Amino acid sequence: MDNLERFLDNAIREDLGDGDHTSEACIPEETLGTAHLLIKDHGILAGVDIARKVFEMIDPDISMDIKVHDGEVVRPGIIVFEVSGRARSILLAERLALNIMQHMSGIATQTKKFVDQVNGLKAKILDTRKTTPGMRFLDKAAVRIGGGENHRMGLYDMIMIKDNHIDYLGSLEKAIDAVHDYFNKTGRSMKIVIEARDLGSVDHILARGGVDRIMLDNFSLEDTRTAVERIKGRFETESSGGITLDNVRAYALCGVDYISVGALTHQIKSLDMSLKAVVH
Repeated sequence: MDNLERFLDNAIREDLGDGDHTSEACIPEETLGTAHLLIKDHGILAGVDIARKVFEMIDPDISMDIKVHDGEVVRPGIIVFEVSGRARSILLAERLALNIMQHMSGIATQTKKFVDQVNGLKAKILDTRKTTPGMRFLDKAAVRIGGGENHRMGLYDMIMIKDNHIDYLGSLEKAIDAVHDYFNKTGRSMKIVIEARDLGSVDHILARGGVDRIMLDNFSLEDTRTAVERIKGRFETESSGGITLDNVRAYALCGVDYISVGALTHQIKSLDMSLKAVVH
């Protein structure tokens, strides 16, 4: 069972418990029905493929006619898909499919706004680990659908030396050396990103080397421009901290390679949509 199937299996168990007693009381088992997913907001659609999996896992006999796909722009009144099959199964799948699609579409919509702000510039918009616990793979998929790129998935696929690591060890030079010692001992190798908290830190990193990217954390625009000039392309650069829709383009104009934005996944407005029964 892959991550998605495990996640959906747990979500279905959480919702179903020992039965959908309302539907079992009101809807005869043999009743067939049709419903469509109606968009009630403007944004970027995400999660259609996940919704298809939800219906498939709950009842393989449900058919789905998809009319709009992930990544497409939607507006109120758009019908995304129509499902047909056992009415009880449609009702069981309804909330889970909607919750996932509303959440993912909210992330994709938010991401697209940031991506549009840096259009024409080299800076790439990245997400962070500020994701919904247990749903990180869906949150990050939604970022990609919205046109952004993914930072590290977790603690295991990139070295990121942050201020706390440096403070615990005593200096950024010691932290960089410790990472390379770790690589030598374990045979591991992965990208190294180090956080700089001021221009003095940037100078120390430039003198020491041994990293792939310098993260300029909570730098002002002026200090970001100065840092990029000093780094001169020797390492990748990333702006992080305090990035908003209002200032993201200004940071991109400083010449950084990446801009990471926690708000892509943890300060979003879910896209409004509903699943409506079609009564002929």
